[in-house]
Amino acid sequence: MHVIACLAEGLGIRGTARVFEIDANTVLHWLMEAAEQLKAFSAYFLHDLHLHQVQLDELYAVLSAVRDGEMSEAEAIERLSRSPHWVWTTIDPETKVLLSVQVGARTLAMAQAVLHQITQLLAPGCMPLFLSDGCPHYLPAIVSHFGHWVQPPRRHTKGSAPKPRWRPLPGLLYAQVVKQLRRRRLVAVQHRVVLGTHAAVDQVLTACGWLINTSFVERLNLSLRQRVAAMRRRGATSCKGADGLGQQLVLFQVYHNFVLPHASLRQALAEAVPTNGHGSAKVWRPCTPAMAAGLTDHVWSLREVLLYRVPPWPQPQTL
Repeated sequence: MHVIACLAEGLGIRGTARVFEIDANTVLHWLMEAAEQLKAFSAYFLHDLHLHQVQLDELYAVLSAVRDGEMSEAEAIERLSRSPHWVWTTIDPETKVLLSVQVGARTLAMAQAVLHQITQLLAPGCMPLFLSDGCPHYLPAIVSHFGHWVQPPRRHTKGSAPKPRWRPLPGLLYAQVVKQLRRRRLVAVQHRVVLGTHAAVDQVLTACGWLINTSFVERLNLSLRQRVAAMRRRGATSCKGADGLGQQLVLFQVYHNFVLPHASLRQALAEAVPTNGHGSAKVWRPCTPAMAAGLTDHVWSLREVLLYRVPPWPQPQTL
Protein backbone atom coordinates (compact mmCIF):
# COMPACT_ATOMS: atom_id res chain seq x y z
CA MET A 1 0.00 0.00 0.00
CA HIS A 2 2.78 2.45 0.89
CA VAL A 3 4.63 1.68 -2.34
CA ILE A 4 1.56 2.40 -4.49
CA ALA A 5 0.87 5.54 -2.43
CA CYS A 6 4.37 6.83 -3.18
CA LEU A 7 3.83 6.22 -6.89
CA ALA A 8 0.48 8.03 -6.70
CA GLU A 9 2.16 11.06 -5.10
CA GLY A 10 4.66 11.34 -7.96
CA LEU A 11 7.71 9.42 -6.78
CA GLY A 12 9.38 7.41 -9.53
CA ILE A 13 9.72 3.64 -9.58
CA ARG A 14 13.45 3.62 -8.82
CA GLY A 15 13.07 6.30 -6.15
CA THR A 16 10.31 4.30 -4.47
CA ALA A 17 12.48 1.19 -4.61
CA ARG A 18 15.32 3.03 -2.87
CA VAL A 19 13.00 4.36 -0.14
CA PHE A 20 11.66 0.90 0.76
CA GLU A 21 14.95 -0.88 -0.01
CA ILE A 22 13.43 -3.30 -2.50
CA ASP A 23 14.12 -4.13 -6.11
CA ALA A 24 12.75 -1.79 -8.79
CA ASN A 25 11.29 -4.76 -10.67
CA THR A 26 9.24 -5.58 -7.57
CA VAL A 27 7.77 -2.07 -7.55
CA LEU A 28 7.00 -2.37 -11.25
CA HIS A 29 5.30 -5.75 -10.73
CA TRP A 30 3.13 -4.33 -7.92
CA LEU A 31 2.19 -1.39 -10.12
CA MET A 32 1.12 -3.74 -12.91
CA GLU A 33 -1.06 -5.73 -10.50
CA ALA A 34 -2.59 -2.57 -9.03
CA ALA A 35 -3.31 -1.20 -12.52
CA GLU A 36 -5.59 -4.13 -13.32
CA GLN A 37 -7.60 -3.54 -10.14
CA LEU A 38 -7.76 0.21 -10.76
CA LYS A 39 -9.01 -0.25 -14.33
CA ALA A 40 -11.86 -2.46 -13.14
CA PHE A 41 -12.63 -0.09 -10.25
CA SER A 42 -12.83 2.96 -12.52
CA ALA A 43 -14.94 1.16 -15.13
CA TYR A 44 -17.39 0.02 -12.45
CA PHE A 45 -18.04 3.49 -10.99
CA LEU A 46 -17.76 5.78 -14.03
CA HIS A 47 -20.95 5.34 -16.03
CA ASP A 48 -24.26 7.10 -16.75
CA LEU A 49 -22.81 10.56 -16.16
CA HIS A 50 -24.96 13.64 -16.74
CA LEU A 51 -22.50 16.30 -17.87
CA HIS A 52 -22.93 19.82 -19.18
CA GLN A 53 -19.36 20.42 -20.32
CA VAL A 54 -16.33 18.37 -21.35
CA GLN A 55 -12.87 19.83 -21.89
CA LEU A 56 -10.33 17.94 -24.01
CA ASP A 57 -6.59 18.35 -24.42
CA GLU A 58 -3.44 16.44 -25.28
CA LEU A 59 0.12 16.75 -23.99
CA TYR A 60 3.34 15.02 -24.85
CA ALA A 61 5.55 12.88 -22.65
CA VAL A 62 9.18 13.94 -22.37
CA LEU A 63 11.76 11.60 -23.84
CA SER A 64 15.22 11.03 -22.42
CA ALA A 65 16.82 12.84 -25.35
CA VAL A 66 15.04 16.10 -24.46
CA ARG A 67 16.20 15.97 -20.86
CA ASP A 68 19.81 15.29 -21.86
CA GLY A 69 19.86 18.19 -24.32
CA GLU A 70 20.25 16.05 -27.41
CA MET A 71 17.34 17.83 -29.11
CA SER A 72 15.33 20.99 -28.59
CA GLU A 73 11.76 21.05 -27.36
CA ALA A 74 10.46 22.04 -30.82
CA GLU A 75 12.28 19.09 -32.38
CA ALA A 76 10.88 16.85 -29.69
CA ILE A 77 7.31 17.94 -30.45
CA GLU A 78 7.87 17.27 -34.15
CA ARG A 79 9.26 13.85 -33.33
CA LEU A 80 6.55 13.04 -30.81
CA SER A 81 3.80 13.98 -33.27
CA ARG A 82 4.69 10.78 -35.13
CA SER A 83 5.17 8.66 -31.98
CA PRO A 84 2.69 7.12 -29.50
CA HIS A 85 3.91 9.18 -26.55
CA TRP A 86 0.96 11.58 -26.37
CA VAL A 87 -1.45 11.67 -23.45
CA TRP A 88 -5.08 12.56 -24.20
CA THR A 89 -7.06 13.90 -21.23
CA THR A 90 -10.73 14.82 -20.80
CA ILE A 91 -12.33 16.38 -17.72
CA ASP A 92 -15.69 17.59 -16.51
CA PRO A 93 -14.88 21.17 -15.41
CA GLU A 94 -17.80 21.37 -12.96
CA THR A 95 -17.07 18.27 -10.86
CA LYS A 96 -13.36 17.94 -11.84
CA VAL A 97 -13.90 14.25 -12.72
CA LEU A 98 -11.14 12.92 -14.94
CA LEU A 99 -13.18 11.11 -17.58
CA SER A 100 -10.50 9.62 -19.74
CA VAL A 101 -6.72 9.50 -19.94
CA GLN A 102 -5.22 7.55 -22.83
CA VAL A 103 -1.83 7.16 -24.47
CA GLY A 104 -1.61 7.18 -28.24
CA ALA A 105 -0.47 8.95 -31.36
CA ARG A 106 -1.75 12.41 -32.23
CA THR A 107 -4.01 11.11 -34.99
CA LEU A 108 -7.67 11.04 -35.95
CA ALA A 109 -7.93 7.38 -34.93
CA MET A 110 -6.82 8.24 -31.39
CA ALA A 111 -9.28 11.14 -31.21
CA GLN A 112 -12.01 8.74 -32.27
CA ALA A 113 -11.00 6.34 -29.47
CA VAL A 114 -11.14 9.14 -26.89
CA LEU A 115 -14.61 10.27 -27.99
CA HIS A 116 -15.80 6.66 -28.07
CA GLN A 117 -14.79 6.20 -24.44
CA ILE A 118 -16.54 9.44 -23.46
CA THR A 119 -19.78 8.30 -25.10
CA GLN A 120 -19.58 5.08 -23.08
CA LEU A 121 -19.48 7.11 -19.85
CA LEU A 122 -22.35 9.48 -20.65
CA ALA A 123 -25.94 8.82 -19.74
CA PRO A 124 -28.33 8.04 -22.62
CA GLY A 125 -29.31 11.23 -24.42
CA CYS A 126 -26.60 13.34 -22.77
CA MET A 127 -24.81 15.67 -25.19
CA PRO A 128 -22.48 18.10 -23.39
CA LEU A 129 -20.67 21.16 -24.64
CA PHE A 130 -17.21 20.22 -25.91
CA LEU A 131 -14.25 22.58 -25.41
CA SER A 132 -10.75 21.97 -26.76
CA ASP A 133 -7.71 23.56 -28.33
CA GLY A 134 -7.23 23.93 -32.07
CA CYS A 135 -6.39 20.27 -32.75
CA PRO A 136 -8.10 19.44 -36.09
CA HIS A 137 -8.90 15.83 -35.12
CA TYR A 138 -11.53 16.66 -32.50
CA LEU A 139 -14.19 17.98 -34.90
CA PRO A 140 -14.59 14.84 -37.07
CA ALA A 141 -14.39 12.64 -33.96
CA ILE A 142 -17.15 14.58 -32.20
CA VAL A 143 -19.40 14.68 -35.26
CA SER A 144 -18.94 10.97 -35.94
CA HIS A 145 -20.18 10.09 -32.41
CA PHE A 146 -22.87 12.78 -32.15
CA GLY A 147 -24.39 12.80 -35.61
CA HIS A 148 -27.15 11.30 -37.71
CA TRP A 149 -27.97 10.60 -41.33
CA VAL A 150 -29.82 13.36 -43.20
CA GLN A 151 -31.50 12.90 -46.55
CA PRO A 152 -30.85 15.99 -48.73
CA PRO A 153 -33.83 17.23 -50.74
CA ARG A 154 -33.98 16.61 -54.47
CA ARG A 155 -32.91 19.56 -56.60
CA HIS A 156 -34.02 18.11 -59.92
CA THR A 157 -37.04 16.08 -60.89
CA LYS A 158 -34.96 13.73 -62.99
CA GLY A 159 -32.01 11.62 -62.06
CA SER A 160 -31.16 9.60 -58.98
CA ALA A 161 -31.91 10.87 -55.50
CA PRO A 162 -29.00 12.36 -53.55
CA LYS A 163 -27.27 10.07 -51.10
CA PRO A 164 -27.84 10.53 -47.33
CA ARG A 165 -25.19 12.57 -45.55
CA TRP A 166 -23.89 12.42 -42.00
CA ARG A 167 -24.60 15.65 -40.13
CA PRO A 168 -24.14 16.72 -36.47
CA LEU A 169 -27.11 16.34 -34.19
CA PRO A 170 -29.24 19.45 -33.58
CA GLY A 171 -28.04 21.16 -30.43
CA LEU A 172 -24.47 19.83 -30.60
CA LEU A 173 -22.08 22.50 -29.26
CA TYR A 174 -18.33 22.64 -29.77
CA ALA A 175 -15.95 25.56 -29.19
CA GLN A 176 -12.19 25.95 -29.47
CA VAL A 177 -9.54 28.04 -27.75
CA VAL A 178 -6.72 28.64 -30.26
CA LYS A 179 -3.52 30.02 -28.75
CA GLN A 180 -0.68 31.53 -30.76
CA LEU A 181 2.82 31.22 -29.32
CA ARG A 182 5.94 33.06 -30.36
CA ARG A 183 9.24 32.00 -28.82
CA ARG A 184 7.35 30.01 -26.20
CA ARG A 185 5.33 33.09 -25.19
CA LEU A 186 1.59 33.57 -25.60
CA VAL A 187 0.89 36.40 -28.03
CA ALA A 188 -2.78 35.88 -29.00
CA VAL A 189 -5.85 33.87 -28.01
CA GLN A 190 -8.79 33.26 -30.32
CA HIS A 191 -12.16 31.80 -29.27
CA ARG A 192 -14.10 30.02 -31.99
CA VAL A 193 -17.54 28.41 -31.94
CA VAL A 194 -17.28 25.51 -34.37
CA LEU A 195 -20.68 23.86 -33.86
CA GLY A 196 -23.75 25.71 -32.61
CA THR A 197 -24.14 29.40 -31.90
CA HIS A 198 -22.40 31.82 -29.56
CA ALA A 199 -25.66 32.34 -27.68
CA ALA A 200 -26.12 28.61 -27.04
CA VAL A 201 -22.52 28.20 -25.88
CA ASP A 202 -22.73 31.25 -23.63
CA GLN A 203 -25.96 29.95 -22.11
CA VAL A 204 -24.20 26.78 -20.95
CA LEU A 205 -21.16 28.63 -19.63
CA THR A 206 -23.09 31.47 -17.98
CA ALA A 207 -24.64 29.01 -15.53
CA CYS A 208 -21.16 28.65 -14.00
CA GLY A 209 -20.08 32.24 -14.64
CA TRP A 210 -17.46 31.19 -17.20
CA LEU A 211 -16.39 32.12 -20.70
CA ILE A 212 -15.01 29.85 -23.42
CA ASN A 213 -11.87 28.35 -21.90
CA THR A 214 -9.79 25.20 -21.46
CA SER A 215 -8.20 26.26 -18.18
CA PHE A 216 -9.54 23.32 -16.18
CA VAL A 217 -8.04 20.63 -18.38
CA GLU A 218 -4.80 22.62 -18.55
CA ARG A 219 -4.70 22.73 -14.74
CA LEU A 220 -5.32 18.99 -14.76
CA ASN A 221 -2.33 18.55 -17.05
CA LEU A 222 -0.18 20.38 -14.51
CA SER A 223 -1.35 18.02 -11.76
CA LEU A 224 -0.66 15.10 -14.06
CA ARG A 225 2.92 16.21 -14.64
CA GLN A 226 3.39 16.69 -10.89
CA ARG A 227 2.01 13.30 -9.82
CA VAL A 228 3.15 11.08 -12.70
CA ALA A 229 6.93 10.86 -12.62
CA ALA A 230 7.20 9.81 -16.27
CA MET A 231 5.40 12.99 -17.40
CA ARG A 232 7.69 15.58 -15.85
CA ARG A 233 9.42 17.94 -18.23
CA ARG A 234 12.61 18.19 -16.18
CA GLY A 235 13.06 15.10 -14.09
CA ALA A 236 15.24 12.07 -13.70
CA THR A 237 12.39 9.71 -14.62
CA SER A 238 11.43 10.00 -18.26
CA CYS A 239 8.93 8.11 -20.37
CA LYS A 240 10.23 4.84 -21.83
CA GLY A 241 7.11 3.13 -23.23
CA ALA A 242 3.36 3.47 -23.61
CA ASP A 243 2.51 0.44 -21.44
CA GLY A 244 4.37 1.62 -18.35
CA LEU A 245 3.05 5.14 -18.79
CA GLY A 246 -0.51 3.85 -19.12
CA GLN A 247 -0.27 2.00 -15.80
CA GLN A 248 0.82 5.15 -13.99
CA LEU A 249 -1.98 7.13 -15.65
CA VAL A 250 -4.62 4.65 -14.46
CA LEU A 251 -3.30 5.09 -10.93
CA PHE A 252 -3.45 8.86 -11.31
CA GLN A 253 -7.04 8.77 -12.61
CA VAL A 254 -8.43 6.77 -9.66
CA TYR A 255 -6.32 8.70 -7.15
CA HIS A 256 -7.53 12.00 -8.60
CA ASN A 257 -11.22 11.05 -8.75
CA PHE A 258 -11.75 9.09 -5.52
CA VAL A 259 -8.86 9.58 -3.07
CA LEU A 260 -7.59 13.14 -3.38
CA PRO A 261 -9.92 15.89 -2.00
CA HIS A 262 -10.03 19.11 -4.02
CA ALA A 263 -10.09 22.46 -2.25
CA SER A 264 -12.40 23.97 -4.89
CA LEU A 265 -15.02 21.29 -4.21
CA ARG A 266 -15.05 21.44 -0.41
CA GLN A 267 -18.43 21.91 1.27
CA ALA A 268 -19.20 24.15 4.25
CA LEU A 269 -20.39 22.36 7.39
CA ALA A 270 -23.59 23.43 9.11
CA GLU A 271 -21.75 23.56 12.45
CA ALA A 272 -18.06 23.73 13.24
CA VAL A 273 -16.59 20.42 14.43
CA PRO A 274 -13.97 20.76 17.20
CA THR A 275 -10.69 18.91 16.81
CA ASN A 276 -9.06 16.66 19.39
CA GLY A 277 -6.00 18.88 19.66
CA HIS A 278 -5.55 22.62 20.04
CA GLY A 279 -6.18 23.40 16.38
CA SER A 280 -9.07 25.41 15.02
CA ALA A 281 -12.45 23.75 14.51
CA LYS A 282 -13.26 22.14 11.18
CA VAL A 283 -15.66 24.19 9.08
CA TRP A 284 -15.23 22.41 5.73
CA ARG A 285 -16.08 18.92 4.57
CA PRO A 286 -13.49 17.50 2.13
CA CYS A 287 -14.89 16.50 -1.24
CA THR A 288 -13.47 14.52 -4.16
CA PRO A 289 -14.58 14.76 -7.81
CA ALA A 290 -16.40 11.44 -7.44
CA MET A 291 -18.37 12.86 -4.51
CA ALA A 292 -19.19 16.03 -6.46
CA ALA A 293 -20.48 13.90 -9.34
CA GLY A 294 -22.62 11.77 -7.01
CA LEU A 295 -20.66 8.57 -7.66
CA THR A 296 -19.80 8.01 -3.99
CA ASP A 297 -20.55 9.51 -0.59
CA HIS A 298 -17.13 9.55 1.09
CA VAL A 299 -13.43 10.10 0.48
CA TRP A 300 -11.85 6.77 -0.38
CA SER A 301 -8.47 5.70 0.93
CA LEU A 302 -6.01 3.98 -1.37
CA ARG A 303 -6.31 0.85 0.75
CA GLU A 304 -10.09 0.81 0.24
CA VAL A 305 -9.66 1.16 -3.51
CA LEU A 306 -7.08 -1.60 -3.85
CA LEU A 307 -9.00 -4.01 -1.60
CA TYR A 308 -12.42 -3.28 -3.12
CA ARG A 309 -13.96 -6.33 -4.77
CA VAL A 310 -15.39 -5.15 -8.05
CA PRO A 311 -18.64 -7.00 -8.80
CA PRO A 312 -18.44 -9.17 -11.95
CA TRP A 313 -20.02 -7.81 -15.09
CA PRO A 314 -23.24 -9.59 -16.19
CA GLN A 315 -22.47 -12.23 -18.79
CA PRO A 316 -24.46 -12.23 -22.05
CA GLN A 317 -27.17 -14.82 -22.10
CA THR A 318 -26.80 -17.49 -24.74
CA LEU A 319 -29.89 -18.60 -26.62
